[in-house]
Amino acid sequence: MSYLQKSPWIIHYDASSCNGCDIEVLACLTPLYDVERFGILNTGNPKHADIFVITGGVNEMNKEVVRNIYEQMPHPKVVVAVGICACSGGVFRECYNISGGVNTVIPVDIYVPGCAARPESIIDGIVQALGVLEKKKTAMLRGEGIA
Repeated sequence: MSYLQKSPWIIHYDASSCNGCDIEVLACLTPLYDVERFGILNTGNPKHADIFVITGGVNEMNKEVVRNIYEQMPHPKVVVAVGICACSGGVFRECYNISGGVNTVIPVDIYVPGCAARPESIIDGIVQALGVLEKKKTAMLRGEGIA
């Protein structure tokens, strides 16, 4: 297990959700689910984050914010789309102001569907993201490029 898997930092952003998934993301930090047992810490600074956890569908107002947060994160980085809105736009997909899921703006590595996504599913997605992060780090060290 490398250093990245021992203490990854996440940044969470609510693109435009109903806050159901956001509440479940916060539930992951409670003693009941205790995501910190995996060494995962929440940060407010994208320059310190390894994993970008995003909820809600992307709209015209937050498209640049999502892209800006993503671009500020150091390589390697992983994006986890939490909830059906982040995955595909969800029930708001056909609304005039929704561009769709997060993948319409930035590349997504892990999808965690659900409305609202359960804390167990979110934790599972973040743990899967650790594996993706490790693969990206190995690829970087080998000079295979970054994604």
